[in-house]
Amino acid sequence: MSFKDHFSGHAGAYHEARPTYPDALFDWLAAQAPARSLAWDVGCGNGQASVALARRFARVHATDPSAAQIANAETRPNIDYRVEPAEACSLADAGADLATVAQALHWFDHARFYAEVRRVLAPGALVAAWSYADCSVAPAVDAAKNRLYVDLTGPYWPPERRYIDEGYRTLPFPFDEIAVPAFDMHVEWTLAQFLAYLRSWSATQRYLAANGHDPVALVEDEIARGWGDPLQARRVRWDFHLRAGRA
Repeated sequence: MSFKDHFSGHAGAYHEARPTYPDALFDWLAAQAPARSLAWDVGCGNGQASVALARRFARVHATDPSAAQIANAETRPNIDYRVEPAEACSLADAGADLATVAQALHWFDHARFYAEVRRVLAPGALVAAWSYADCSVAPAVDAAKNRLYVDLTGPYWPPERRYIDEGYRTLPFPFDEIAVPAFDMHVEWTLAQFLAYLRSWSATQRYLAANGHDPVALVEDEIARGWGDPLQARRVRWDFHLRAGRA
């Protein structure tokens, strides 16, 4: 089955450069699930969410259609990584207590995926999808980052990116939706780590392929001036959006 693949070509860099999700999110998901036997992490990428789920569930079935992403995933004894599309899971019927989609729901065939969620989840189980959008550091850094995001790489973002910019509010989500708390997503990064994150964007990689040069290099000096000491860790925050419901 074909899939929209924007990350396999730089799966190693993606693994090293992406932020982690707040621990409080996974504590809340575990508390909302009817049991903690099995979680299905869909579109797992390199396993950022899978590893956190594995600390709270007995088993994690983590799937992604990209073999390159799975090859870069962090292994745990209770995580079963599979190269599978979201729309065709190898799990048995009605056995999972939780299905999670971290920063990937906008890529799926929604009707087919939601049918698979209903098949795989146990009665009363939870389905949760989240995304993180624009990040902020400090005004001088943000101005240069915004120029990269809008002016330079803007034409290279795939159309599904709009769902992230809209906080997943416009995505179909045909479940009995429940209220969710607010979560603060942030990391402490050095300048090098922040620049690596910017280079992990799918639009950055598409710009590079189309133009033959790195767009981050065009704003790197400006970002560095706004950052100050390059070895000083600064807080990077993202707008975090979560939707959750019962299957």
